[in-house]
Amino acid sequence: MRRDLFNYELPPELVASHPTHDRESARLLVVASDKLEHRTIRDLPDLLPEGSLVIVNDTRVVRARLLGQKLSSGGKVEIFLVRKLGPATVSHDGRSYEAEAWQALGKSSKPLRPGALVAFDGGGVLFASIDKRCIDGTLEVALFSTTNLSVADAIEGVGHVPLPPYVKRSDEAEDRTRYQTVYAREPGAVAAPTAGLHLTESLLDRMRARGMDVARVTLHVGLGTFQPVTVDDLDEHPMHAETFSVPLETEAAIARARARGADVVAIGTTSVRALESAADSDRQGFVKAMHGDTRLLIQPGYRFRIVDRLLTNFHLPESTLLALVAAFGGLDRTLAAYRAAVDERYRFFSYGDAMLLRRSE
Repeated sequence: MRRDLFNYELPPELVASHPTHDRESARLLVVASDKLEHRTIRDLPDLLPEGSLVIVNDTRVVRARLLGQKLSSGGKVEIFLVRKLGPATVSHDGRSYEAEAWQALGKSSKPLRPGALVAFDGGGVLFASIDKRCIDGTLEVALFSTTNLSVADAIEGVGHVPLPPYVKRSDEAEDRTRYQTVYAREPGAVAAPTAGLHLTESLLDRMRARGMDVARVTLHVGLGTFQPVTVDDLDEHPMHAETFSVPLETEAAIARARARGADVVAIGTTSVRALESAADSDRQGFVKAMHGDTRLLIQPGYRFRIVDRLLTNFHLPESTLLALVAAFGGLDRTLAAYRAAVDERYRFFSYGDAMLLRRSE
């Protein structure tokens, strides 16, 4: 489908640079078949049918933006971690260190070549060995620490919150909590599952008080979610792999929801992609517990098998995320809702407001 079909005009001042003063105060555009309602996230438990099953993505954002210097020249380097690949070993100064291999993006005044060594802020707490430059322009790097810290702890110590480029400021102290969901527990994302940023423990408790179950999936947000579309036809867009997991407990929760005729409500597009990637091909509406990689690209024409309702933020024009929402809510209805959100001065993108949709038939 043509990329330009997912375009809309957005005044730049509507891009949110900071979160709302509290999570539940964000505005919520409720998209019904024949009307729009202007509410707040605080109203969400009362807007969902009693007994619904709410699915959240419990991925945890790592401090994936690393600023450092080449050991050979002192030249400035920025490494943006994209996806954890697995364990590795690095030799440095005659010693071997346990390391983590990551797919990454790199920026420096001169190209980063295999064999280069980068030291990050923090007095040598964290290093990166540039192992490989991939055909897609990404790097494979091995991160290691010469201290007794684990690599994960070293990244958290010296890394910066990976705010998206349209948030035109450096990360601040509040981003460490506000660019993280309250239920985040599985480290691995390099961007937040942003619809979930609005939820609080109090709001989740109010859902449970109305008979709703809350279950978890994990999808580690990476290039597959936020890579810009540069081709004219979405069918030609290369989706990068992202790791996801649907546990047995969530498989069982969905089966119980189907047995009682309850809706499955996905919090965010990443939850949708995890659930739809795990859909049981033999039973409509059910999933199979699994762990793996997904490259699922959803656009209009896709037949949803699991999700009945979707809470989602407002997404960039011509993005795969907007294509997914348009597939879910209908292209014309979704774009009309976006135009209304612009007219009503909603706040857009990661720290912005949200919308609630039912699946279009």
